[in-house]
Amino acid sequence: MENGIEHEGLIRLSVFAGVFAIMAALEMSMPRKERTEPVSRRWFTNIAIVVVDTLALRLLFPILAVGMAGYATAQGWGLFALVDLPFWFEVLICAVLLDLAIYGQHVASHKIPILWRVHQMHHADRDIDVTTGARFHPVEIILSMLYKFVVIILLGAPALAVFIFEVLLNGSAMFNHANWRMPLWLDKIVRTVFVTPDMHRVHHSVHHRETDSNYGFNLSIWDRMFGTYIDQPRDGHEGMTIGLTPFQDSKPSNILWCLTLPFKGKKP
Repeated sequence: MENGIEHEGLIRLSVFAGVFAIMAALEMSMPRKERTEPVSRRWFTNIAIVVVDTLALRLLFPILAVGMAGYATAQGWGLFALVDLPFWFEVLICAVLLDLAIYGQHVASHKIPILWRVHQMHHADRDIDVTTGARFHPVEIILSMLYKFVVIILLGAPALAVFIFEVLLNGSAMFNHANWRMPLWLDKIVRTVFVTPDMHRVHHSVHHRETDSNYGFNLSIWDRMFGTYIDQPRDGHEGMTIGLTPFQDSKPSNILWCLTLPFKGKKP
């Protein structure tokens, strides 16, 4: 694979484990919000969903996003096959454009009813912490991978750009879902460029206006650019209610309930 990306799986697993461990430790030592559900029950469900997601991807796709990027560029497909730019610049631009594409996908998952059916499982979690960042229904994960394939092929994105983007996306999802009391002065600085836990927590509010905001996962510029940015939750971070109004009970911590939700739920 180009530029020596030969151990993608090991690198991604190492980054995942490292970010997870750091965020979990910060949550224990500096929690932002009191939990409503037992940690053991939620974590079992959310981590089990990650296992199901991983198995689904491995069973359905012979290659994933980085592999598709390598294949597409080898075939001369995509926009960047038509232009002659420095490789480093292609990598940078593609990583930014992929982040924009995920912002658009996230908005669509809220606006299009059939996509919301699967995405609502993510929002049904009554607490938001590092495990919520990986809590996505396997149908959504499969659709997301297909969407990434299309974007990668259209761009002709270099495999290195996709690799960097995937690592950043996974890491930032755990970071910005973390139940960590980041110092307010640091939050103010970081959110000028990146999505912070306080910024993304607003998106998990039960209030529809707040759920319909702060869609970014990595770069914060898209919410500001497209008018979907809300600075703080109206009830405050300690007082806000997380999740979806119809599901304020223990059901969202049950894995079978989570996996069957898209087939019986309607948009609240």
